[in-house]
Amino acid sequence: MHRRASLALAALALPIVASAAPLPRAELAALCANAEDQAHCGRLVEARQLRTLSRIAERDGDELRVSLTPFGLDIFRDSINVTGARSYAVWDYLEDLDTLVLFTTNGDRSGFLLVQRKGGEEYRVPSEPVMAPDQRHFATADFCAANCDNELAIWRIGADGVHKQARWMPPAAWSDASVTWKGRDTIAVEYSLANDTAPHSLERRLGDPSWTKVPAK
Repeated sequence: MHRRASLALAALALPIVASAAPLPRAELAALCANAEDQAHCGRLVEARQLRTLSRIAERDGDELRVSLTPFGLDIFRDSINVTGARSYAVWDYLEDLDTLVLFTTNGDRSGFLLVQRKGGEEYRVPSEPVMAPDQRHFATADFCAANCDNELAIWRIGADGVHKQARWMPPAAWSDASVTWKGRDTIAVEYSLANDTAPHSLERRLGDPSWTKVPAK
């Protein structure tokens, strides 16, 4: 759980100059090779990202403090409850959208939380958001043996919030998947089948009619 504290601090209203990028998979694997668990991996990534995001977020023990604009503060606190440990860690910063990406854990489940610094709105997504070239859409690939949506999804992020626009479920069960963008309207997916550890790949155009449109809320 987290609590929000409104602080009219002049320093938080100053222009923020910061940048970050998701860590390459090879670097992420090396960084977390000896991590004790997912939460520890998140903290290791956060320590790397905060080197360039110190004006946006800071860590103080179990508290992660995120500055909002034009002023204010969001506080995310790691805790232990009946379902296990809950944690938050800075994962990425979407500079064009002034949105912070947090990696979260709750017991043995993990996910991601988008925090829009203007107003502090929060949106949970099931896997790491992979931004499109237009910096207004992103893709997620959520696949696992249990407690996953088992779908590819395309989302839009803007001033009115974050909305899922389309989803697609493969005909055969996948055990995991990763996504990259190939141009503005095509995603490339590397995946493993549930009973086959050999990697596979495919490309899907956003205009393919097999996508299921998600009605706007």
